[in-house]
Amino acid sequence: MLRLLLVYLDLSKARLSALVVATAAVSYIVARGEEPIGLLGLSWTAIGTAFAAAGANALNQVLEADRDGLMARTSGRPLPARTIGRLHGVLFGLAAAIGGPVLLALRVNLLAAVFALAAVALYVLAYTPLKTRSPACTLVGAVSGALPPVIGWSAATGRIDAGGLLLGGILFAWQVPHFLSLAWMHREEYARAGFRMLPVLDRTGRVVFRMIVLYSLLLIPAALALVLVGAAGPVYAAGSLVLGLGFLLFGIRFIERRTAGEAKRLFLASVVYLPLLLGLLALDRGPAGNLSRPARAETMPLEDSLDSEEPGSFSSADR
Repeated sequence: MLRLLLVYLDLSKARLSALVVATAAVSYIVARGEEPIGLLGLSWTAIGTAFAAAGANALNQVLEADRDGLMARTSGRPLPARTIGRLHGVLFGLAAAIGGPVLLALRVNLLAAVFALAAVALYVLAYTPLKTRSPACTLVGAVSGALPPVIGWSAATGRIDAGGLLLGGILFAWQVPHFLSLAWMHREEYARAGFRMLPVLDRTGRVVFRMIVLYSLLLIPAALALVLVGAAGPVYAAGSLVLGLGFLLFGIRFIERRTAGEAKRLFLASVVYLPLLLGLLALDRGPAGNLSRPARAETMPLEDSLDSEEPGSFSSADR
């Protein structure tokens, strides 16, 4: 049983799925503003998003099993390694990919479920086949990866506001340097497997480097814009600026040296950047920022905080 659980975690790309869930959860928390978070609603949102992400990743591995077997970094995955059969992978992937949105529809709201289903469809039906056809796959995949914050925001509010769209924009911009640095490191493997990623086709790196700089630059104003719409406070603003400039410097250093080592440093910097930014946002959310305004004297009992956001229950103004 434990062995099968580990296989499912591998099939789900557990670390990637955990990051997806984190972006949805932070977005949910930020969308609540100064209101009680609503732990029950947050939990159902995280579970539904986790299932959707796991299903999308599993179906992606089913479709790419043969190509994964041609690359050293992916040949140990469950399907190319024949740990489980392809039908097993399909059934698990479909169950999770469908179960996640259904759970969100039943326990949270229909809007969050629609965005979760859209993210799965884009990832499996658009991004995955495009990887062997066009370098545009990176941008299509970034759209899919930008939807989890929108899921979280709509789960918390029943609607889409500027804050949710900006969080999605941050995830979209972040994914470009994150993925291009990874693809640059493994471009020879991608080429052998028949993937048409941008670093495979752009051998000089001219377009790759421009995109890394452009999207790293876009991250800075996108992150700061959350303050302008009242989703975060000044502590977050200062921290996001430092993080954004630091991330940009890693990108510039990679472009100057153009080595696999610098590509790896940029990739690791992206892995550090996003959790730190999300952590700052969760800590300093709201119109004035949690870390900047005085604490309220009254506190809400635990049972009230659990019930304050019953999944799917919004005021008539929200419907």
